[in-house]
Amino acid sequence: MLLAEIVTTSATVAATRSRKAKVAALAEALRHTEADELETVVSYLGGALRQRRTGLGWRGLAELPEPADEPSLQVTEVHEAFDALALIGGAGSQAARKAAVAELFARATAPEQAWLRGLVTGEVRQGALDALVQEAVAQVAEVPLASVRRAAMLSGSTLAASLAAFDGGEEALAAIGLEVGRPVLPMLASSATDIAAAMAKAVDEGPVAIDAKLDGIRIQAHRRGDEVLLVTRSLDDITARLPEVVDVVRALPGGDLVLDGEALMLGPDGRPRPFQETASRTAQSTGAAVVPYFFDVLHLDGRDLLDAPGEERMAVLDELVPEANRVGRLVTADAEAAAGFVAETLAQGHEGVIVKDPAAAYDAGRRGSAWVKVKPVHTLDLVVLAVERGSGRRTGLLSNIHLGARDPETGGFVMLGKTFKGMTDEMLAWQTERFTELQTEDDGWVVHVRPEQVVEIALDGVQRSTRYPGGVALRFARVVRYRDDKAPHEADTLADVLALKTW
Repeated sequence: MLLAEIVTTSATVAATRSRKAKVAALAEALRHTEADELETVVSYLGGALRQRRTGLGWRGLAELPEPADEPSLQVTEVHEAFDALALIGGAGSQAARKAAVAELFARATAPEQAWLRGLVTGEVRQGALDALVQEAVAQVAEVPLASVRRAAMLSGSTLAASLAAFDGGEEALAAIGLEVGRPVLPMLASSATDIAAAMAKAVDEGPVAIDAKLDGIRIQAHRRGDEVLLVTRSLDDITARLPEVVDVVRALPGGDLVLDGEALMLGPDGRPRPFQETASRTAQSTGAAVVPYFFDVLHLDGRDLLDAPGEERMAVLDELVPEANRVGRLVTADAEAAAGFVAETLAQGHEGVIVKDPAAAYDAGRRGSAWVKVKPVHTLDLVVLAVERGSGRRTGLLSNIHLGARDPETGGFVMLGKTFKGMTDEMLAWQTERFTELQTEDDGWVVHVRPEQVVEIALDGVQRSTRYPGGVALRFARVVRYRDDKAPHEADTLADVLALKTW
């Protein structure tokens, strides 16, 4: 299959808001896929490379050769090129990588270059999430969608489920079950603005289970015999980096098990350290210890618990894991008691709570109403300092905005980070025109602008950062709206931002 067919499909998917139309476009591409191309095509239709790392970022793609006039790249050639890029290392690697990029991109047309850049940087914004690819696979392979979804959840991979669906149909999908030692996709939570809304969303009536939401690293722990495996939310193996967590899991009673939880670094006072510190610690094998806190059990002693109701899994967890390694929990139907638990959890330095339906199964890989997270949301009025040119679906638009807080001492602005989240199509069109008017400098990728436009940003908090001059960066920043009613001198100051620190 030509890469151009994937690019065309991606554009078709991006151009419609209809879920049915998106799935139809993806299915049409799958029907034209040869067996030896299937893995790459499924990955590319979902907007992802098959390689976890290539050594490339947007800087390495800032200068590209002249595009080809006609499409000629096959998807298998592209995959092989990225395989080769991933292996480049050692002395002279920068030059070798640059030459390999030039060779690949010189064979790509202009639309293919833009799409490939988005694929590498994770910005193929076509609305084709794994769920839509799974629907398309089910349609073309003529198997039940529920079977594809469950196989993807239990194998930890839409790709693995897709291969099974096309290779052996429903029988092959059914053969994929929970296997201790093979990570499964974690269950995810939807959101609510407050505890009352979360309780109403999780259950129609009756009690809910409310867990403290820790600001740590999501971990899934597998134990088979004496062997322990720890993986992250993205299913990366971090076992060797967390020997202290391995010891905790190994010491638990019983036999084989699979647990879901968080790893968290604590300060001398017992309070949680900022997320960034925990993340930094779990990226290496030495440093201050982290503590595991588990909130669910998916398997124990040969028994799968995925389909067991939450209250049963909670009871098993409470018997298995000591209180010191479990998240705090309250089971209640009383809104006042729930609000008190939220306040207490926040006072302890945690980031919020997750409200759970005690009757719900563990729906691996899914984000539904059975789990609902509640976190305090902060907003800041900041000033746009620069904006980056978009790629993929946003090619031709100004997208990622650089954000600054006011510094009253200098009269200038201090950069805190950047974001492209929360932008509607209308907002993107407006800001492209607006920032073109404010442009002061353009290096081909970043457009610097006069610091005049105020934007309201929602964020979950701030974290330490040596990357930005203010010493902090915004966490999960997203655009709420542009504030034409505010002048730059009315924007929030760096002191306002630093007031959100939790360390």
